[in-house]
Amino acid sequence: MTPETFTIGGDLEVRRLGFGAMRLSTARTPAERENALQVLRRAPELGVNLVDTAHAYVRDEVNERQISAALHPYPKGLVIATKGGLRTGGSRDGRPDVLRANCEQSLQQLRLERIDLYQLHAPDPAVPIEDSVGELARLRDEGKVRHVGLSNVSLELLDRARTIVPIVSVQNRYNLADRSSEDVLERCEREGIAFLPWFPLAVGRLADLRGPLARVAREKGATRAQVALAWLMHRSPVMLPIPGTASLEHLEENVASSLIELSHEDIAALAS
Repeated sequence: MTPETFTIGGDLEVRRLGFGAMRLSTARTPAERENALQVLRRAPELGVNLVDTAHAYVRDEVNERQISAALHPYPKGLVIATKGGLRTGGSRDGRPDVLRANCEQSLQQLRLERIDLYQLHAPDPAVPIEDSVGELARLRDEGKVRHVGLSNVSLELLDRARTIVPIVSVQNRYNLADRSSEDVLERCEREGIAFLPWFPLAVGRLADLRGPLARVAREKGATRAQVALAWLMHRSPVMLPIPGTASLEHLEENVASSLIELSHEDIAALAS
């Protein structure tokens, strides 16, 4: 049996399957906006207590504001993780004053006095990571941030950041088709750091209907997406997938994936 929970930073116990809210920020029509709120409200009802968002998720709707509209006052035990240091268009800006401004806006939009997990969205090549993470450490010391995390980092940058402030989570791209962050995941396992894989449902060549993913899905009576998530849960006890969806049906399917047990043979076939 894979563990059902993980404790981030030693004091934030979460169900290992979380929810990534980014896709809800594209809601345009009144019906889509209402659906987004329904999806957010349904997630905690299904036992999800880790919701991930970002200051940069602002397309047609400010994602952080959606979360507060749907869930504030927040249920006890709900952990909200957000990020700063990325502009809406995708360019990186890790200057300390920008990160501070991002954090202040996130606090306001989420209607929080302290953010449980605040992550550097992406290292800025024009700013030493020590400067960016140093500002997150100051925000932590001031009580505006409970824990500090990183996203889109190499092993070298993770190690450098850890000399500045305790890093409790890393959010890197990782899935069945892309395991380029294997070295970072291994460091997280060794140090007890949560690893939040973004884009968790990409399966690449394993999408073949005659391949091992489809075979395992048929045997389990599950969808291929559910098996892909189950594989992540089995891959490491520090793995906290945060699949996103704007569909209530897919949300329930994603949550159900945590109940799928994979054999050693299944895992070996999927990892090959």
